[in-house]
Amino acid sequence: MKILYLGPECIRILEHLQSIGDEVYRAEEKLTISEFIESNYDFIISYGYRYIIPSAVTKHYDKRILNLHISYLPWNRGADPNFWSIIEDTPKGVTIHYVDEGLDTGDIIIQKKIELEETDTLRSSYKKLSDAIENLFLSNWNKIRTGEVIPKKQIGEGSFHYSKNKETYEYLLSNGWDTLISELERRR
Repeated sequence: MKILYLGPECIRILEHLQSIGDEVYRAEEKLTISEFIESNYDFIISYGYRYIIPSAVTKHYDKRILNLHISYLPWNRGADPNFWSIIEDTPKGVTIHYVDEGLDTGDIIIQKKIELEETDTLRSSYKKLSDAIENLFLSNWNKIRTGEVIPKKQIGEGSFHYSKNKETYEYLLSNGWDTLISELERRR
């Protein structure tokens, strides 16, 4: 299969895709609509991609664009999902979902709740969630690509945040990303 991987390099995922014979192209920069469509990819995988994929692209690749999202959707759509799951005490986890015209609103392909420890920091919890989403993808990619996994609609409104929303709460980060989750929970 011809795969476009969007986002910072994740060696584990890229090597896995190549090891099973997928032809993988990677981009971190913002692509034009024609750059997306003219290459005629079989799938597009977004993991940490910083740009919104245009609706013309999501329509063209209906049910063929996946996003690996570090939140338990429908909670914490948008920016800084790990931070908001702690601040708002919402379920923590990871979700692989289809990309549609909304922001993190596409059908859920597969997701997993993750328990965090009181000794976790924002940094260690992000690492835990990153490992979990990568493992979830690696163990399910063959079933996803062949259509064996039945997606489900997102239920409920959940929450959504822009990067600027975090500014109001940054005073809680006494040790930056090394702030203990238990401290954030006490201070929220």
